[in-house]
Amino acid sequence: MLLAELEVFHSRPIAPTRRVALGVVVLPTTPAPGFGGLLLAAVASSFLTDTDEDHLDDLLRLAHQVEQGGQIAQPRLRHRFQEDRVGLHKVRHRLYGTSTGLHFDIDESGSPEPNVLAAVYAVTRLSPELRGDMMGAVRRGLGWQGELGERFVAYVSERQELADWSKVGGRDPVVWAMEVLGLTTTEQGREAVQEQFRTMLKAAHPDHGGESEHAANRISELTEARRILLAR
Repeated sequence: MLLAELEVFHSRPIAPTRRVALGVVVLPTTPAPGFGGLLLAAVASSFLTDTDEDHLDDLLRLAHQVEQGGQIAQPRLRHRFQEDRVGLHKVRHRLYGTSTGLHFDIDESGSPEPNVLAAVYAVTRLSPELRGDMMGAVRRGLGWQGELGERFVAYVSERQELADWSKVGGRDPVVWAMEVLGLTTTEQGREAVQEQFRTMLKAAHPDHGGESEHAANRISELTEARRILLAR
């Protein structure tokens, strides 16, 4: 079962102006840090080793600014955070729940700095009251050295024993997807999903009254929600 997902878009390391953007962000947070916090911590831990040591102080300052909701000066770690994803390389990180436990699917084809940045910037997608707990998980991920196994999960979730991954907490992505598309439990057929997707996609488009500032993120969420429901 897919439990959490983070899509990262970034320019190639050889690009003169390096950029980073977020795509689909599915981060269940209840109870904190939830599956979302575990995934962000895993991404931060996986890419920190190859991040330039000279940038670590700025990374910690950025984490504090995001947590406090302050102004974020750009660029950070030589990357400019933006909404536009055109022409950028995409990587996708996921957390799955299986019969044997939690499994982190970290796409290591991505460059280190933009992926560590994405783990921090993803917290901006959450409501202010959740950011402290989630950034705490990211910081624990930055401090972790080792495999992304049971000990890592226990460390990040601050649990000494973890016999069942379902006890970590979090919303079922199917429930999230249905909420995004505004579907009820009786409207789960493929035709209902496709029809509702088209309706909400049209409403989200700026040409039909959607907010242009958030249109890309909204369309991305709708597309991911449809994918989750049609893949069942």
